[in-house]
Amino acid sequence: MTDFILVRHGETVWHAENRYAGRTDVPLTEHGVQQAAELADWALTAGLTAIWSSPLARARLTAAPAAAACGLTPRVDERLYELDFGQGDGLTREEMRQRFPEQLAAFLDDPVENHLPGGEDPRKAAARAADCLADIAREQPHGRVLLVAHSTLVRVLLCHLIRIPLADYRRVFPQLLNGALTEIRIEDGQTALLRLNTPASPQPPAFR
Repeated sequence: MTDFILVRHGETVWHAENRYAGRTDVPLTEHGVQQAAELADWALTAGLTAIWSSPLARARLTAAPAAAACGLTPRVDERLYELDFGQGDGLTREEMRQRFPEQLAAFLDDPVENHLPGGEDPRKAAARAADCLADIAREQPHGRVLLVAHSTLVRVLLCHLIRIPLADYRRVFPQLLNGALTEIRIEDGQTALLRLNTPASPQPPAFR
């Protein structure tokens, strides 16, 4: 079995305005840097065997202190990119409502069948992320892996893995907190959710 600790990157400069940050490389705030430091403190006692992250700087900078603390080399995989939000990237909900109100309404009704104009199909995003985890699990069959990625990607991935209808990802997982821990266990092709949105503070590993 392989345990994955899924972490949304630290707070970014777009956080306060709740702008959709997809493929744009948005920097961390000072608070986001502090969240990365808290993750590193947690990682010291977590028994990690590997650390992976999205290629985007906000994820790599969140993962780097934890990797340094554990003496691990962080690895990057393009399959862990955040969803591409197309025309919605960088916009607030109100700005989208002004620019493409009908498409936004359809997205809010069903974010899978009606993903944001020009954006990525969440089904493809969930599949690429699941493929990434499957490859890591084969490489780390008894591992405990920290994976730093993004809010929407992690939410659609969770739905995919624990077999919740993907269109419900915004309802079932309304929020992933920056820097918090969400842990899953993959064993014999089955996924168990061990914890969700747990603050990153030094603590012993979950029961194995």
